[in-house]
Amino acid sequence: MSFALPSARIRALSPVLPVVAVIALLGLPLAPGGDGGATPADAVSALVVGFCALRLLRQRRRPLSRTAAVILGLPVVGLAVAAVGAASPGAGITGMGRYLQVFVLVPAAVLLLIRDRADFRLLTWSLVGLAGWQGAVGVHQYVTATGASYQGQPIRAVGTFGPQDIMGMASVVSFGVVCAVGLALGQAPVRQRLIAVGCALALLVPLALSFSRGAWIATAVTCAVQLALAGMRRALRTGAVIAAAGVVLVGGFGVGTALLQERITSITQVTDAPDQSVTDRYTMWAAATGMWRDQPLTGVGLKGFPEYRDAHASLALSAASDTEGAGAAFRRQPLLSPHNMYLLVLSEQGLIGLLALAGSWLALLVCALRGLAGARRAGDGRGLDCALVACGLLIWQLTDFAYADIGGPSTVLTALCLGFAAWWALVGGRTEETPAEDAAWARADVRPEGAPAR
Repeated sequence: MSFALPSARIRALSPVLPVVAVIALLGLPLAPGGDGGATPADAVSALVVGFCALRLLRQRRRPLSRTAAVILGLPVVGLAVAAVGAASPGAGITGMGRYLQVFVLVPAAVLLLIRDRADFRLLTWSLVGLAGWQGAVGVHQYVTATGASYQGQPIRAVGTFGPQDIMGMASVVSFGVVCAVGLALGQAPVRQRLIAVGCALALLVPLALSFSRGAWIATAVTCAVQLALAGMRRALRTGAVIAAAGVVLVGGFGVGTALLQERITSITQVTDAPDQSVTDRYTMWAAATGMWRDQPLTGVGLKGFPEYRDAHASLALSAASDTEGAGAAFRRQPLLSPHNMYLLVLSEQGLIGLLALAGSWLALLVCALRGLAGARRAGDGRGLDCALVACGLLIWQLTDFAYADIGGPSTVLTALCLGFAAWWALVGGRTEETPAEDAAWARADVRPEGAPAR
């Protein structure tokens, strides 16, 4: 019997712990001036896929339902066509491998490793913890003027990602805000909800100091949708609190207030004296659209945007951006993508690829919203936090894709979040709490609003 105890303990461990390890690795500092190759988190995400496959073989069960297999496998259609049309076999294989990792394999593995809502909440709090760590590093960079360069000052908060992945910390902190808001709007014990509210408010500081307009827009849209989905009365109350907190936080930035106001104003300056980053962005969008017009169905092939960019871009494009600070020397970083996921897919994979990939995302969103509506109709709010987190992560990503695309060390986090959303949309939203979860809620003496007493 003594030999059975360790194996029993091992079996009791959550299978999502390898996913938690991937999240933890995203908190490690990267080498300054890295070229954006594979990171330890990418390597461990591949091990997570292998671990999931071995676990399925050992359990001898069908891995995915028919619906899940179709939705998650839909992007493969466009990828296969675009890989054949790539400029070289190497580019086709490399590009297809990256897309499969981010949009198919890792999300499917995360979906299969999450056993129940307790596992989902563990991953959610892990994301909040990562956001807190990256946000703390980012605030320190701003206060001590050791961040990435912004308008000639080393004050931009980039966390451990450095200036080579300028959106990395902003994405992580945004995910943390979305997760914290979802947890706060659920029916968890009061102490957990108060902690979640505190985390969400605290993370607004590093989010602001990231000076990332796309992350600001995506986070604002997502939190507004989460509040509306949780109930209009609660949305109005919470919105008033967040607005008041935002005024206090922004007012406390001092010198940073002028920079933030200038950055916010630049969002609308598209035709009236836009800054160079806005000009470059819209010039690359026009170039991507031109590529699509040349090859409307199949695109120019995977990894083809950099090769065809100059032939379709106007002279207004600077072709590279200046990066320095946060421990990295000055360098010119070439603009190799349109910074719009939809236009990147449209230019490289054509209508076939865009319909397949965006169709998969839209199907996940519809299923996730149906699961949320079902949980509310059942009068059992114990799954509401999971629903709001999953829907929020997916809405944030789909909104942010209008201003960003995949690339950089933080990309693996996109794959994980798609896996979280896929679990709720295809599994979690269709099941009730497990007996163990139900017992945990009973011990906490928490009841959903309007639910009968036990």
